Amino acid sequence: MTAMLASDLPLPRIGRGKVRDIYAVGDDRVLLLTTDRISAFDVVMDETIPMKGAVLTQISAFWCRKLAGSVPHHMITVDADAIISEVPVLKGHRAEILGRAMLCRRTNVFPIECVIRGYISGSAWKEYDAHGTLAGEALPTGLIESARLEPAIFSPATKAETGHDENIAVSRMREILGGEVTETLERMTRAIYALGETQSRAQGIIIADTKCEFGRDRQGCIILIDEVMTPDSSRFWAVEAYKPGHSQPSFDKQPLRDYLDGERKAGRWNGDAPPPPLPASVVQATSKRYLEAYRRLTGSELKV
Repeated sequence: MTAMLASDLPLPRIGRGKVRDIYAVGDDRVLLLTTDRISAFDVVMDETIPMKGAVLTQISAFWCRKLAGSVPHHMITVDADAIISEVPVLKGHRAEILGRAMLCRRTNVFPIECVIRGYISGSAWKEYDAHGTLAGEALPTGLIESARLEPAIFSPATKAETGHDENIAVSRMREILGGEVTETLERMTRAIYALGETQSRAQGIIIADTKCEFGRDRQGCIILIDEVMTPDSSRFWAVEAYKPGHSQPSFDKQPLRDYLDGERKAGRWNGDAPPPPLPASVVQATSKRYLEAYRRLTGSELKV
C-alpha cells in the first residue's frame, strides 16, 4: 500500500481535517478517506506514516461491528469493492480507497466532542493539578496523575478548528444542545467506552480516555460518527507498562513525540509549523506502533 499525504477523488470534497478527507456521496452519504498524515502538538508533519490511514479506518470498522445492536453508527461499509458498487465513479480509484475509506450515512453533526475519561491525564490532569477541578467543577481530592477514575468521568469539549478543544461542564453542554440530547449522548458515550475499555484491556491496551462524535441522520436518529476508539481519538497505554503517578508513554505516537521533544530542547524547533523533517527511523517506528495497536485490539494482523 502506497502512503498517502492527500487524496483527490472525483467527488465533491466537503472537508479536510488533519488526517481525513471528506467527500459527499449524493445528499445522504459521505466517504471518509483517512490519509497517512500525522500531527503532533497540533502541527501536521510533512511526512506520512505508512499504513496509518488503514489502521485508523479498520479499527473504527472493528468497533462499529462490535457496537452493532447497542449503539447506532454511521458506517455502511469499508469494503473497497462494495464502495465502488455503491459509488461507480470510484471504479478507477480502487487503490486509493483500499483499506482507508469508509462509506457512511450523512448527519448533521453536534458541535460537541463527547470525551470520557477513565484515567486522569493530559489537559484534565493539568487543570486538576493546578486547581483540583475539571472544566471548573471539583473532583475528589488526592488523585495522582494517570490514576483510574471510578466511575469514568463524562467530560465534553467544544470543537476547535485549530488548536486544542476546550473542556466544558456538562451544564454548559445542556445549554448548547438541550437536556434530552445531552443525556442521550452521555449514555451512548458511556456504552461505547464500557465496551471498548473491557475488550481492549483483555488485549493488553488501556484506553485511558476517548472522544466520540455524534450527529442526527436524515431520519432524525442520533448516531455515532467519525472515528471510534482509535489511537488518534483515544489515549492508548500498554497494560504492562502502566504505573500511576506520572504521565504514561503513548502507545502510538511516542517515537514521534520523543523526537520532536528532543528537537525543541535542542533549540532546533520552536513548536510551530513548519515542523522539522522526520528521520526514516522515526517514521518506521511510529508506523509499527499503529500496526501493533491494530494487532493487539483485534487479535490479528492488518491485511488490506
